Amino acid sequence: MLVSVVLPCFNPPAQWETNILVRYRELAAIIADDLQLIVVFDGASDQVTEAQKKLLHSGIPGIIIVEYEVNRGKGYATRQGVKASDGDLIIYTDIDFPYQIKSIVDIYDTLRTGQADIAVGIKGDEYYSHVPYLRRVISRYLRALTGFFLALPVSDTQCGLKGFTKTAGTLFLETSIDRYLFDLEFLRNAYKNRKFSIKPVVVHLNENVHFRKMNYKIIFPEIRNFIKILLRPGR
Repeated sequence: MLVSVVLPCFNPPAQWETNILVRYRELAAIIADDLQLIVVFDGASDQVTEAQKKLLHSGIPGIIIVEYEVNRGKGYATRQGVKASDGDLIIYTDIDFPYQIKSIVDIYDTLRTGQADIAVGIKGDEYYSHVPYLRRVISRYLRALTGFFLALPVSDTQCGLKGFTKTAGTLFLETSIDRYLFDLEFLRNAYKNRKFSIKPVVVHLNENVHFRKMNYKIIFPEIRNFIKILLRPGR
């Protein structure tokens, strides 16, 4: 079995390439199946050099690097990574690996043992102490709105760690939202589809992780995207 790990990224943090090498080796030491790593650079960045990419190619067998010039958003980038993957199981998270390796393995084990077609990371209690105020407020309001209007089996749809089988991946590729709410669109479609089982998995952040502030400019477009998801007829 092949497990693909997709890492979408825009303007990665310092020493991102070293962190990827370390986390890859930690995962490869635990996961019994073959591991494929896919890094997607969502737009050109001065923080990504040819030397860094060469280091990844030399240290990670079979790594796939996808890149394009114009920033399109995390949803778009993740779809490009999934499209490039060969895995029987596909997991995606952020390039800085903010979640504990054990949490990634828990997502993997949920899929590997057939407990679900889609494994959805849900935030542990410590999560909100790591995020800026605006991001915290939006996350909590979105959970409330999702639970009230969409009645999904998982109200925490925006956690940055999820996984699914290759078959469920075809549904993921049908999503159209390019930025913040692509996860919600995917889970809503999967729930309406009724063919895929969904299971929440509690995940935990690494120590000293702090998320970036959310850009105010994305809020209003995402409100429109939420309304589109809400009004979209069932599949």
